[in-house]
Amino acid sequence: MRTLLAGLGIASAATTIWGIRECEQFELKEITLPLLAPGTLRGAKDFKILHISDLHMVASQTKKQQWVAQLDALQPDLVVNTGDNLSDPKGVPGVLRALNPLLKRPGIFVFGSNDYYAPRMVNPLTYLLGKKRKVSKIELPWQGMRAAFVEHGWYDANQRRHEFQIGHVRIAATGVDDPHHDLDDYTQIQGAPHHDADLSLALLHSPEPRVLEKFEQDGYMLSLSGHTHGGQICLPGSRAIVTNCGIDRRRAQGLHRYGNLWMHVSNGLGTSRYAPVRLFCRPSATLLRIQEQHLLQ
Repeated sequence: MRTLLAGLGIASAATTIWGIRECEQFELKEITLPLLAPGTLRGAKDFKILHISDLHMVASQTKKQQWVAQLDALQPDLVVNTGDNLSDPKGVPGVLRALNPLLKRPGIFVFGSNDYYAPRMVNPLTYLLGKKRKVSKIELPWQGMRAAFVEHGWYDANQRRHEFQIGHVRIAATGVDDPHHDLDDYTQIQGAPHHDADLSLALLHSPEPRVLEKFEQDGYMLSLSGHTHGGQICLPGSRAIVTNCGIDRRRAQGLHRYGNLWMHVSNGLGTSRYAPVRLFCRPSATLLRIQEQHLLQ
């Protein structure tokens, strides 16, 4: 029995060490999606969207900051940030260092609860049982971070609709504040995207079905969200055990359909400072190559 317990202890320690190490094994995922009408790109190959989410930045995470900054070399046409940028009251400078090159490109963002409130330590069983965790009472300095984003030209899509053009692509983008903690109000932004838009985007931090259904009914093409961390603690093959929201486990990460709506859920690039472990689910950003429909038919 002692030998068995010792073996289990060693295995548990090794798994924990591996899970902590995985938090810095950043990956770039690439997806090609034919959404645009023929002729929209005027001869260009694609329209590149860089989707980043869930940085959960702690000031000391310089490797993460450097990795995110080098994503600018991808030359995305649009950067989409779906929230939970912070995991520490002192994390804003680290977020801005990470995003500094990307802030010079067109961008749009929504926030999650860990932009407004610091994470707190919780019982791991709460996570495994899929129970919603209450936010802490420690407020984060999100106002300065938001001001920096907006001053650099990024659109704030929290409870807002935006219409803008990048190159030849006309975009209608609409977002809600974090629906996981009921900060959203769809009635403020409801309605179909502008009829002249070539590409319509729906932004929400947490992919909650009650909001996805409304975006789908209003006719949006693509939703972008994070929050799930891809499951964070997964089974082999990156199979999520829980999603920490209303979406099913099969759609905890990656590109899927939600009725007529395409939805992309990011693995995210961080974790809560109180749960710095990932298993079979490395942190990632995603480059979505939006192409004309006839190019892949």
